[in-house]
Order: sequence, then C-alpha cells, then structure tokens
Amino acid sequence: MARYDKYDPISGGFRAPLAADLTLSSAGEFGPKAVSLDNTGRVVVGTEGTSGLCGILVKNAARLPWGSLTANNQGYNAATPIGCKAGDVVDIMTNGEIVDLAGAGITDLKAGAAIYAAADGSLSTVTGGTKVGYTVEANRMVVRCAA
Repeated sequence: MARYDKYDPISGGFRAPLAADLTLSSAGEFGPKAVSLDNTGRVVVGTEGTSGLCGILVKNAARLPWGSLTANNQGYNAATPIGCKAGDVVDIMTNGEIVDLAGAGITDLKAGAAIYAAADGSLSTVTGGTKVGYTVEANRMVVRCAA
C-alpha cells in the first residue's frame, strides 16, 4: 500500500478539497496519482485541471477497527471511506517521498528511474508526460513537483 513517508505539511505540500469521490481499490487504496486543481480550487485527478500538474495524491481509506466483524482484521469500511468523498480535504504532496510502491500500478519500477505523470494522472517511467520525481529504490519515489 503506497503511502507518504517523508512529508512536511508546511513546505512539502498543501491541502485542498476533492472535486469528486475517489475510486478506491478493493483494498481501500488510491494512488499515487498526479492531480491538478479546477477553476474552483478543488482537486481533480489528472493534469488537465485549470492549474495543470500541482502534486501527487496518495489516499488510503481508514481501516475497520480490530474485531470480530473485520474480515481477516484488515478490511476497510467501504460504506464510510473517510477522506475520499467530494469536498473532503486531502493532502497533496509537492515535495517529499512515497514508499511501498509495489502494486501501485507504476510500470517498470526500478532504482534510479525518472517518474512521469500522464494527463489521466497515472505515473510511469515512460517519458512524454510531466516529470514528477524519481526512484531512489524500486519501492521509494522522491517527489519534486515545481511550483
């Protein structure tokens, strides 16, 4: 499950509300994805918002509490994905590190690769999109999105 690792909320990113609900995976994960802002200042997935690329979003739904109702004690509550609905405020990373990228959908992950954002928000090592960072290890990405 990809997650923010080194992140300074004062200088490493900003917060903004979501323009639409996030579509979570079956494990309650979203991202990492490139995002932009629309003309109302809300976060949209992809780089085609009014602002163009503004950062990277990783969101993981809150886990269910440990107990007998939780399948394998690792599920997430699909009925209430906290922080994943339109209008919910999320952290957008502009400068920091994201770890545990295995299974995050980034193609050809390896150490020392440049990472690019496509217009749909997907990240890959294929040149042609906007460069958003690079990998230090195959499973750790350094994010550097210019202001």
